[in-house]
Amino acid sequence: MFKAGAFEGRTVIVTGGGSGIGRCTAHELAALGATVALVGRNVEKLQMVQAEILEDGGKVSIHVCDIRDEATVIGTVDEVLATHGRIDGLVNNAGGQFYSAMESISTKGFDAVVRNNLTGGFIFMREVYGRWMKAHGGAIVNVTASLYNGLPGFAHSGSARAGMNLLTETAAYEWAHSGVRVNSVAPGMIASSGFDNYGEAQAKAIREYTSRVPMQRYGTVAEVSSAIVYLLSPAAGFITGASLRVDGGGPMERSFWKLAPHDKCVPFEGFHRDTLPEMLRNTGDSE
Repeated sequence: MFKAGAFEGRTVIVTGGGSGIGRCTAHELAALGATVALVGRNVEKLQMVQAEILEDGGKVSIHVCDIRDEATVIGTVDEVLATHGRIDGLVNNAGGQFYSAMESISTKGFDAVVRNNLTGGFIFMREVYGRWMKAHGGAIVNVTASLYNGLPGFAHSGSARAGMNLLTETAAYEWAHSGVRVNSVAPGMIASSGFDNYGEAQAKAIREYTSRVPMQRYGTVAEVSSAIVYLLSPAAGFITGASLRVDGGGPMERSFWKLAPHDKCVPFEGFHRDTLPEMLRNTGDSE
């Protein structure tokens, strides 16, 4: 959907680049000419995506990093600069959570999820800004979540994602004078490998989800990565502090209006290496 070579000569960090949305975004950017710095904790996953991108003719490096550790993040940013000489974009995609009723979440568990979904992203933003973008400009996209009416079962993650949305707006305001734009993309229910991290009770709820969404389907990783790439691109040059929802209209759900089942909203299958998560295979629920 984008002009060939649109990101030629640019280096973009993608955290959580070993799977799901991060993997797809890395492929999209590399296909458009960017040099991608893949960041994640699992070296095997990073190596797999690196091999895919190289096979497809892209430019990529991998950097093992736990975003929750400040010293490691600082070292990773320095490593990317030493390797590529610049950082034009940052995709803060890494994160993770577990399902639990709020009353059962321990303080340690809450802190771990907040550090994974908020604090780590803040550290990356601060270090990328201070070490490169303050002097040279750039674009940052934070991957959050489509939040509305609370997030039962994910109080820790919802709180962190809401915090990241506010952090996005604050950074956009404070850093505009440096030529830095900061936006967020808020995915709804996206059919990705992350589905397979949940137990059967959550799987049942996920399979029933589409009946409550106006578009009556899950999103694809390509639909999220396209939004991320747009916000990184010069075409979004007058957009900062915004949150772009990619959620099929989920927040508009109203109990007094029954949605009619349909299959009219065709997904954008823009990632040639994408596969359905195991949870949705052989269930008839791919859309």
